[in-house]
Amino acid sequence: MKNMTPRRMAEVAGGVLHIPEGMEETADKEVSNIVTDSRKAGEGSCFAAIPGSRVDGHTFIPQVFAQGAACVLSERELANAPGCWIRVGSTLQALQALAEYYRKVMNIPVVGVTGSVGKTSTKEMIASVLSRKYRVLKTEGNFNNELGLPLTIFNLREEHEIAVLEMGISHFGEMHRLSKIARPDTAVITVIGNCHLEFLGSRDGVLKAKTEIFDFLNPGGHIVLNGDDDKLAGIKSVGNITPVRYGLRENREAPGTDEPKLDYWAENTEEKGLDGVSCRIHMPDAAMDVLIPMPGRHNVMNALAAASVGEIYGLTPEEIREGIEQIEGIKGRFHIVRTGKYTVIDDCYNANPASMEESLHVLSRAEGRKVAVLGDMGELGADEKKFHAQIGTIAGQCGIDVLACAGKLCLEMAQAARQAAGENGRLKIYYYEDRLMAALPDLLREKDTILIKASHFMEFDRIVEALTT
Repeated sequence: MKNMTPRRMAEVAGGVLHIPEGMEETADKEVSNIVTDSRKAGEGSCFAAIPGSRVDGHTFIPQVFAQGAACVLSERELANAPGCWIRVGSTLQALQALAEYYRKVMNIPVVGVTGSVGKTSTKEMIASVLSRKYRVLKTEGNFNNELGLPLTIFNLREEHEIAVLEMGISHFGEMHRLSKIARPDTAVITVIGNCHLEFLGSRDGVLKAKTEIFDFLNPGGHIVLNGDDDKLAGIKSVGNITPVRYGLRENREAPGTDEPKLDYWAENTEEKGLDGVSCRIHMPDAAMDVLIPMPGRHNVMNALAAASVGEIYGLTPEEIREGIEQIEGIKGRFHIVRTGKYTVIDDCYNANPASMEESLHVLSRAEGRKVAVLGDMGELGADEKKFHAQIGTIAGQCGIDVLACAGKLCLEMAQAARQAAGENGRLKIYYYEDRLMAALPDLLREKDTILIKASHFMEFDRIVEALTT
């Protein structure tokens, strides 16, 4: 890793470097990587020992040295350590300081992606488009928070030409700190929705927290916003930067209204079931027909965001189209798995009211019997029961065949679905507080299309695994 020697890292992190006798040369040798997972520590690694509620990384320090680690970040004194180690007050804060420094060392453009819904899909779409021209580093998995973002940045190498970083938060101040680390050249905000209301209070609070991404935006950079979002519509400029906007609303020019003009928009949208969605994307100086191989109208918005970023970084319309059409599904993010017995829609990584509604919309257009396996949505604040009831109403009216839901809050969903479906509706509704997985085999039939969606804490990935293995 360029410039990342134990000696330099100690200076950047504000720590104290300890060098065993005879290992002075190691202190000035660049480490090969920085990891918090002891299993990934190898020859030349730096291992950051993070104390956790269930596992304390400090217990693995002897193991990582035995595996060839060159350096360790530790919050505790280490007696007779066989390699260099840096004593720090907080391992997490040290990692953040190191990531901020390393991002500056690896001086390449950074695209930061945030929003209440669609961060991951938009990040993947943007990365797919940019990869037609550049060598791209992108956030993997859920590495988008105050620990995950530094670990992603540590994966930068000299062959990379651009980075697409997902930035997720749930509290005020977090995005400010993430932006300080990432220093985005381009900031993309997908939507301001009803997420993390337990901590952010309202959509206005969400807007305030998400727009902290602008705090360390490159003054000569770019802002890309969902032009259909009423909260984002109020952002006319940031410093001397005028946002680029994308959307689907028909009033694209917005004459005589407070709505900003759309720079990128789509028409002729046609949903093709689980095979994806087609549309015609209009850019300032070109238009193109695209088949997005991911179902749902919301993916047109993701493609528009990717087209916006693609043009900012000099891609041709043909390169943008190729990048959109070659996007691949992501596990846990509306990933379609055809087992031969079932078609499983794995959307279990997370859930909020907007994404739950969109997923039900897509399920309702699938072929065969349509089954929604839904769980509680977290961090919705005082109105959490109301939001679950709203989803129940949608489930009762959207034309699916089976609703099976689990979790204390999903009781509201089941009751609202029964009321919405009425006595003569075809919808069969099952509610389980905590034993859904045991009951599922009796509810399903061969050839069913099954949507599995809940917030991550519900661990519905176990259901996906059971149905697909």
